[in-house]
Amino acid sequence: MLLISNIFLGGSIMKYEQLAKDIIENVGGKENVISVVHCITRLRFQLKDEGKANTEVLKNMDGVVTVMKSGGQYQVVIGNHVPDVYKAVVAVGGFEAAKPVDTEAGKKDKNLFNRFIDIISGIFAPTLGVLAATGMIKGFAALFASLGWITDKSGTYQILYAIGDSLFYFFPIFLGYTASKKFGGNTFIGMAIGASLVYPALSNLTSGKALYTLFSGTMFESPIYITFLGIPVILMTYSSSVIPIILAAYFSAKVENWFKKVIPDVVKTFLVPFFTLIIIVPLTFLLIGPIATWAGKLLGQGTVAIYDLSPIIAGLLLGGFWQVFVIFGLHWGLVSIAINNMSTLGADPILAMAFAPSFAQIGAVLAVMVKTKQQKLRTLSIPAFISGVFGVTEPAIYGVTLPLKKPFIISCIAAAIGGGLTGVFDSKMYMLGGLGIFGIPSFISPTEGITFGLWGTLIAITVAFILGFILTFLFGFSQKSAAEADRQSQQATAEADAEEELLGKKEIIFSPFNGEVKPLSDIKDAAFSSGALGAGVAIEPSEGKLVAPVSGTVTTLFPTKHAIGITSDQGAEILIHIGMNTVQLEGKFFTAHTTQGARVEKGQLLIEFDINGIQSAGFDLATPVVITNTSHYKEINETKEKQIKIGEPLLTLINDSE
Repeated sequence: MLLISNIFLGGSIMKYEQLAKDIIENVGGKENVISVVHCITRLRFQLKDEGKANTEVLKNMDGVVTVMKSGGQYQVVIGNHVPDVYKAVVAVGGFEAAKPVDTEAGKKDKNLFNRFIDIISGIFAPTLGVLAATGMIKGFAALFASLGWITDKSGTYQILYAIGDSLFYFFPIFLGYTASKKFGGNTFIGMAIGASLVYPALSNLTSGKALYTLFSGTMFESPIYITFLGIPVILMTYSSSVIPIILAAYFSAKVENWFKKVIPDVVKTFLVPFFTLIIIVPLTFLLIGPIATWAGKLLGQGTVAIYDLSPIIAGLLLGGFWQVFVIFGLHWGLVSIAINNMSTLGADPILAMAFAPSFAQIGAVLAVMVKTKQQKLRTLSIPAFISGVFGVTEPAIYGVTLPLKKPFIISCIAAAIGGGLTGVFDSKMYMLGGLGIFGIPSFISPTEGITFGLWGTLIAITVAFILGFILTFLFGFSQKSAAEADRQSQQATAEADAEEELLGKKEIIFSPFNGEVKPLSDIKDAAFSSGALGAGVAIEPSEGKLVAPVSGTVTTLFPTKHAIGITSDQGAEILIHIGMNTVQLEGKFFTAHTTQGARVEKGQLLIEFDINGIQSAGFDLATPVVITNTSHYKEINETKEKQIKIGEPLLTLINDSE
């Protein structure tokens, strides 16, 4: 199967196979991954335990721009080739064959906001590329019709518009797939629910005479045309809708998973979907759909009401902070509201006000590119500028403006002014189209054609670009600051080299615990107390966590998880034995977060243990930390501290060669 995939994907998997392996290994291994999706520039992992991830290793890895933790997600920023890397990660990790999402596993240590951002991004991110592409086609069709190149009655226009509008019109089907995958349900059940919502015959039922009307005289007034088992059905237009199918998919996953537990395996294949659909689809038409539709309309009207209070202030704030939102992945909450506005109101001001920041960013990058005399910075600036023109600004942010600080701040200021101008001109997006320059046709109204809002948008992005360029060129960047940044980089490299040289003579073993330091002679075990197993110290842990005292490799991990051996990168062989005679517990009260042979980084969580449980079972928790290859060292000096914290120096090893 992998071979076939490689053939059809043009070898992209093979090209990024090693990078994918390294990424998976350093996010804690495939067993630590609950789910992974990607957006335009980054892999978005949901991990069982982020403490297992080697963030610094990932940040310094070739092919990785940086790492972000936000919205309950562990985000590995790749850049423009993220789709190919994603394919390789999925293939190498076998994530497509696994259960899409363990919804319970990811809830630990997540607040409500983070869970919301994670859900929204997980549902919408897989569709974003195709959604942008179809939106671009729809926008260009509207542009060509507005310019008189084609008529809206021509076959060319009809086909282009069908391509452009198809995904958004049948959006519930696509969201049925992604939402079900996110919530841990059968994706095809989710698609079937979505297809039921946009079934053409149901929309034609509203053309006849109503049986009666519910909620007359209120905003919820609803004519009733059909009933289900005698219960009135409030028919809504669900094409292009968002909230109804997401809620339906959520409840569907709950119902489906319950039926999986009670229905025998021999008939589970068809009876689980049968009962799930027969319950959820009518429930959606009767209850979930109408309530969700009304909620969506209220949300859209509330958004517009806030915008109408002061479009200028809204534009200034949203434009100025948009890139900050993008850095932390918080923009997804606003994107979901924008999509809802387009489906319920026909237009959206939110993404319109967030359109200028990418142009402000490339203006700042262009100024750096023109002014700098440093070849490395210019080399980074050129591809960052090109990708920014097309709306992908992460290379510009992480590679150029953010490291220089002032250009990033200036770009935010220029973006704020651009957003404010967008508010002044009351510009709105009518479709979710492309990014950067390809997003311009999204401001053309499908009904009114080219309006003043489009011209206002062009003015706003032009001003943002020019301000970003001029202000950065004049105030945000100097050869001195670049030279200082380069000098600091060189200094850091020199310090690292010096440290490496020093480590060739001396190595520091850091404390793997928080606790009280005791001499080995206090250990109630002759093998340890005599030093026969090596020199070292004992620690009485105050917290049930053991972290890596060095960077290196796990050479031994006992099946009972009570002891671990690590060989450092400099060759020190360290044995840590949690408590005395705890092997008798047979692994009870111990949880390992690594495996034998695994690469670990200093400070990485390796083992968790229940202090109270171990002590209640009658075992001494005094823990020896010893160097088993003591003979390789001239001296082993112990810390003088009586109380120690994780990461503080514990043992200093002096080589014979010093």
